[in-house]
Amino acid sequence: MIFLRGGFRQTFFAAVALLAGMASAPAGSAGSTSVEPVEVSARPITEFQISRAEKQFGSLEFVGGLEMTSRTRDFGALSAFRFLRGGSDFIGVAETGFWFFGTVVRDADKRPSGIRNFRMQQMVDTSGQAIDKKWEVDAEGLAVKDGIATVGFERNHRVARFKIDPADMKAPLRQLDFLVPARELRQNRGFETVTHANANSQHQSGLVVVSEKSLDKAGNIYAAIIEGPHKGVFTVKRNGDFDITDGAFLPDGDLLLLERSFSMASGVKMRLRRIHGESVEKGAVADGPVLLEADMGYQIDNMEGLDVWTRDDGALMVSLISDDNHSILQRNLYLEFILHQD
Repeated sequence: MIFLRGGFRQTFFAAVALLAGMASAPAGSAGSTSVEPVEVSARPITEFQISRAEKQFGSLEFVGGLEMTSRTRDFGALSAFRFLRGGSDFIGVAETGFWFFGTVVRDADKRPSGIRNFRMQQMVDTSGQAIDKKWEVDAEGLAVKDGIATVGFERNHRVARFKIDPADMKAPLRQLDFLVPARELRQNRGFETVTHANANSQHQSGLVVVSEKSLDKAGNIYAAIIEGPHKGVFTVKRNGDFDITDGAFLPDGDLLLLERSFSMASGVKMRLRRIHGESVEKGAVADGPVLLEADMGYQIDNMEGLDVWTRDDGALMVSLISDDNHSILQRNLYLEFILHQD
């Protein structure tokens, strides 16, 4: 574990913005389902620790990042993403009920340098009409496999499958049984992690979902394996005051979780925790070590999305995005690390 300190940017206003943003509503309007091209400006981030050139943070090596802005009012509230092509083309969901697509541009040293071809489309109902009620389209988690996107929604808790068509995303194909009793899911603390297990693991590419902060009587976080040969409910041990915002399986079968905490006193923090793969099983309490913990002395914000991918030189990459809650006091960030395995 490495614990990073530096609270000089922690403010009352950042915490207030995070709280207020949880109630944000979609900016789009019902009936509008066209794909919207969005011009995104991206300022490169070269230092993870503010005003420090250090690149190595435990087993994680900072590669670079982007601070993304746009004049388009729908841009923001980015809650989950997955690469369709490693480190390049991506798909994502916003908590305001939008799909988004785009491409990460890189410099000669493989560092992220910009975003191109970004576009957004509002989620639609079975009649093809845009949905503008926040509680119906609070999209928080995303998994991608074989041309299908699986999305976890909060408030109106559900896990739904969609065919991926960047030119025309339609209504869900079907909903999945998420196994966790619905009465145990808190309104704004539902499934933020939706991810496929590895094909060669005990769960054979099965879908795993983890809630943000729906707790059992022991104070652990509800989760479930909802596909595969070993389906069932399990929990993740809650460690401190951190909630789970996303996750993805590593090549060795461990589950990498992105976690976030915030308070009026200390502001926003983020953490990466590596859950032992063998503890992800029906009836178990899954747990594992913290790899990285950072506060507002680092280039973080409300970190919500995570993906794991392999670079063309074989490096194991971890990419993160933040959700600005459509607040002028928060930022949309993209951060990239190499996860060293030795």
